[in-house]
Amino acid sequence: MTISVRMAVAALGLAVAGSAVGADFDGSKPLICAPVEALDCSAGEACEKSTPDEVGAPAFLRIDFQKKIVRGTKRDSPVSVIEKSESDTLLLGTELGYGWTVAIDAQSGRMSATLTDNEGVFVLFGYCTPL
Repeated sequence: MTISVRMAVAALGLAVAGSAVGADFDGSKPLICAPVEALDCSAGEACEKSTPDEVGAPAFLRIDFQKKIVRGTKRDSPVSVIEKSESDTLLLGTELGYGWTVAIDAQSGRMSATLTDNEGVFVLFGYCTPL
């Protein structure tokens, strides 16, 4: 994995931590999230299991739905789209030549996130909890 890829993952800070009540994950409250598992995938190759730290993801990130921003430890990333349903909340954005998504389960706070470009994708799994 290149340093620029690691920096992009760290820059976006896509990840997650904890669980609470369903209404806490509908986008009405800011969240703090932490990654717990990561995959590094490239076309034509098996995905490699990794840790969030190994792929450059921060230990925690904050999601501010009101300001439409994901705050990492080193930088912030604007959220282009927030889509809510009864089952989950989806966030979409782009930064540094990558597209990213975050999906947060509306009941448990479980989350999955992706960061992708034309060379591959990083997948992060974790949990969110209200601030």
